[in-house]
Amino acid sequence: MINEQNSKTKKYDLEERTFEFAKRVRQLIKKLPKNIGNIEDGKQVIRSSGSVGANYFEANGASSQKDFRNKISICKKEARETQYWLKIIMGADSTLKEEAEKLSKEVQELTLIFSKIILTIDRKKKT
Repeated sequence: MINEQNSKTKKYDLEERTFEFAKRVRQLIKKLPKNIGNIEDGKQVIRSSGSVGANYFEANGASSQKDFRNKISICKKEARETQYWLKIIMGADSTLKEEAEKLSKEVQELTLIFSKIILTIDRKKKT
């Protein structure tokens, strides 16, 4: 039962979740055939996926509510960029499509979470 509880908690730990996401993206990229397009696309998706987590870590140390919102907004933008690069990779290599689709689903969920955080902050400002 404790393991079940830990796994449920982990799912909602965004620092850990964004870190694991970036690691999984790197694992996918290692499997791509080495050609100029994959190398360049791989660099882009590695940067943007890592930036999602890095900016979330930064947001948690924000000096103000405005700073926090700004960092979360960057997380959302980087997540959307990662989604774009994953689509390109899925189109370029069908052998990794299933794995890339799982990552795509995860980054969609992260984007929705960041959108909700931003919406919640904006609603609180209005009240």
